[in-house]
Amino acid sequence: MQEDFHYYATYCAAYLAGFKPEECLDICYSAQLVDWCSATFLSQLKAPAAAATTQLQMELMETRTDTIGLQNITRIWASFHFLPYDLYAKKAGCSKGYLKKYRLICNTNSDLLVDTVNLAKGKSLQAAGIAMHVLADTWAHRYFAGTPSMVINNTNHYFYELIPDGDTFTERQIKFNHNPGSKDDCKEGIYTNTINQFSENSIMSLGHGRAGHLPDYSFMRYKYLPAWGEYKEILKDNPSDYYNAFCQMVYALKFLKGTNASFEKNMYDTEAVAGLKDEIMAILEKRQMDSCEDWKALGEKLTGVSIEKFDMNKYKDEYMGSEGEEKDKSFLGRFILAALAQKSMVTERIFKSGNRLAGISVDYSKKGFKGIRAFRKLVERLERRDES
Repeated sequence: MQEDFHYYATYCAAYLAGFKPEECLDICYSAQLVDWCSATFLSQLKAPAAAATTQLQMELMETRTDTIGLQNITRIWASFHFLPYDLYAKKAGCSKGYLKKYRLICNTNSDLLVDTVNLAKGKSLQAAGIAMHVLADTWAHRYFAGTPSMVINNTNHYFYELIPDGDTFTERQIKFNHNPGSKDDCKEGIYTNTINQFSENSIMSLGHGRAGHLPDYSFMRYKYLPAWGEYKEILKDNPSDYYNAFCQMVYALKFLKGTNASFEKNMYDTEAVAGLKDEIMAILEKRQMDSCEDWKALGEKLTGVSIEKFDMNKYKDEYMGSEGEEKDKSFLGRFILAALAQKSMVTERIFKSGNRLAGISVDYSKKGFKGIRAFRKLVERLERRDES
């Protein structure tokens, strides 16, 4: 997903869930920051690199794909963008190495999603925003895995867009190019994807790189042949998926606010959204590469408050000018702690399943701090239970 959904649509969902406009802004800012909080950004803050929630293109190109490099990639992308659906999935006739990657495939309504939302309960608005980014991405990124893998994430030339045509759809084969500097053209059906590599662990086969940005466009309906599915056809209906994501965010945010007693799988607050369904679907189905202005207009209509644009540098001075516990209580301090908690939880669940693709982890609540030095700050913070 892109800024239009992670920022503006999340703002709308938070308001429908009962949050005040200023709280909505904190939540959606945090949701969008997940796509920008890289090791490069954290180094500018002199913050722990372990809190990275994404990797910039240049960072990925310079990342080694040895064991340590692959584990770091997987910790980031599986924790925040491609949440695994079933860490204990069964598949006959495959190797143990293949099965470990197969178990990292993202899909909606997983046990890990429940864990993600529950982890944010009673915590900061920043934690809520991070959880909403993860939740939303399970809908856009389903069927791809957050680890480099040709045998899982690869596709072939069979890509067809389904374009609405009255009461039916017209199929048009998608044309891919591999120039990262070129812009996608939905009118001509020309999109950019990563080039096919025969190396199993190539960065080109991370996540949905082989499908380009098709999963990130809300209007897109397409069918393709994934490698993990033995190249059998899968249909993706983004408008429907994005609407489900929006309704599920409202439901989850009501739980985080305390309105709902629990968060359960396959539950969507369609009632709260019902009066806006036609307007939301019109935004989702509009054939445009960026829906920010439409979502922004909806959010401002709902709240009567102007929504400022996302500025990743907005809170840098506050964080860098703070010391000690005050740094932890700053906006970015709260975001960093929430990011460390989410990454720690997902990594621990993957490790506990017997899968080492995300590295070694421990259950901090039972064993205390061991391992990655940057997580000491998180553990000390959790022990104090001071989220004020």
